[in-house]
Amino acid sequence: MKRLIYFGLVLASMLTAAQAQTLRWAAAGDPLTLDPFAQNESLTNVFNGQIYEFLVARDKQLNIVPQLATEWKQNGPLKWTFKLRPNVKFHDGRPFTADDVVFSLNRARQPTSQIAAYANAIGEARKIDDLTVEFNLPRFNPVFLQHLNTVYILSKGWAEEHKAAKTQDFASKEEAYAAFHTNGTGPWMLVSREPDVKTVLKRNPNYWSRIDSNLQQVVYTPIKSDPTRTAALLSGEIDFLLDPSPRDLERLRATPQVKVIDGPENRVLYIGLDQGRDELLYSNVKGKNPFKDLRVRKALYHAIDIETIKTRLMNGQAIPTGALVPSPLGSFNDPEIEKRLPFDLSAAKKLLAEAGYPNGFEFTLDCPNNRYVNDERICQALAAQWAKVNIKTRVNAQPKALFFAKLDKLDTSAYLFGWGGSITDPETTFTPIYRNRGEKGVGEYNRGNFKDDELDALAAASSKEVDPEKRKALIKQVFKRHNEQVHHIPLHRQFIPWAARTNVDVVHRADNWLELRWVTVKP
Repeated sequence: MKRLIYFGLVLASMLTAAQAQTLRWAAAGDPLTLDPFAQNESLTNVFNGQIYEFLVARDKQLNIVPQLATEWKQNGPLKWTFKLRPNVKFHDGRPFTADDVVFSLNRARQPTSQIAAYANAIGEARKIDDLTVEFNLPRFNPVFLQHLNTVYILSKGWAEEHKAAKTQDFASKEEAYAAFHTNGTGPWMLVSREPDVKTVLKRNPNYWSRIDSNLQQVVYTPIKSDPTRTAALLSGEIDFLLDPSPRDLERLRATPQVKVIDGPENRVLYIGLDQGRDELLYSNVKGKNPFKDLRVRKALYHAIDIETIKTRLMNGQAIPTGALVPSPLGSFNDPEIEKRLPFDLSAAKKLLAEAGYPNGFEFTLDCPNNRYVNDERICQALAAQWAKVNIKTRVNAQPKALFFAKLDKLDTSAYLFGWGGSITDPETTFTPIYRNRGEKGVGEYNRGNFKDDELDALAAASSKEVDPEKRKALIKQVFKRHNEQVHHIPLHRQFIPWAARTNVDVVHRADNWLELRWVTVKP
């Protein structure tokens, strides 16, 4: 009997140890694709960033550090040289060389790539030898290393072998090989992928560096419903929750087996408006587009009670802003840039009457329902507030996979969107969002398709100005012009509290990036 008890205890100990090596986590959405260039979306990037790597990475404080490159130097304003890490292999055993770097940059610059604007700003990559790459820039780039931290490195041989040399056309719903299969150099390898059901990763036994984690396996499950996600964490069904509902935070903080890890996110939420079409889609206005009129855009802005959204909907977990940039560091913490138009229903009604809409009008607001904190509820709150100035808003809330594909095709009248990440410099907001839509990724996320030549010229000039003080002055002019024209309506910067079982240790970063090699699960 004693021997049976002993073996039972050993078995129980083994099972506990095995469980401690698996992280089960969840969020509302699912990665959109495993092609690392096809969508520039936060959760998608987080997943791909466990499998694929950059030449330079971010540490726990978001500083730039070496990854697949060991060192670099700048040879003048338009040339950089990188030494690559030796003895690194892709998951299928192929060696990592300069050929993979050149191939990956060229792939990232393709029209179907959602990071083409960043990749083009890096310039041309040229192989010097197997472990040396030179970058030649078309013009000075003030955030070159930050842009380099957006281009994952793929295996040239693997991609060509599997006909994956072209970035997936996500907007056209292309079923590309690289969207479901991976081959990176990172610390985690793909085991299985069931979109919207489950994705499983395993530890890379041949990773080139130390992995500061006891994990052997990671299981991700998307759970759309806020109550269901919370219940899964409370019951122990999952170990970590990336996006707990603000409404459940007090309950989670009071639960002994659960902890909340607080932190702001470098992400701004805003409303975009179609200013390109002569007739607004999905509206009762025929023959013209009310959003082309600055008075209408200002009226929508004035009608937003942002403090009510902050306190009642976001439970205080948001910072209202008038600057469309992820971090106040990007606006130099300038109160004039950050200043919002005031909540003023009388002013809104007056502007609408002056614009020829005294009785308001109808339009459709596209919104994701599993991407940002309270995204669908924010859209519903805006619709209720705009109704007070006789504007009827139909909220079209969809899963983010459908939502992003719809916006890729500019199939929208108005939309809720979020922009953020690890970079606080406004360059990576200006070029994709503030610029006129053009080639090589410029204006790619100007989904309202507005054209403002003055704003475009100022933003372009700030992207290549070498003198820091002159560049700062240009940046302030960009913000001033954009805010005066209300090309977008900023809402707030969201907070991202994470929630976990008390035996889970994670590192919270302001870019909402969960780095699995820094996660431990205690028995």
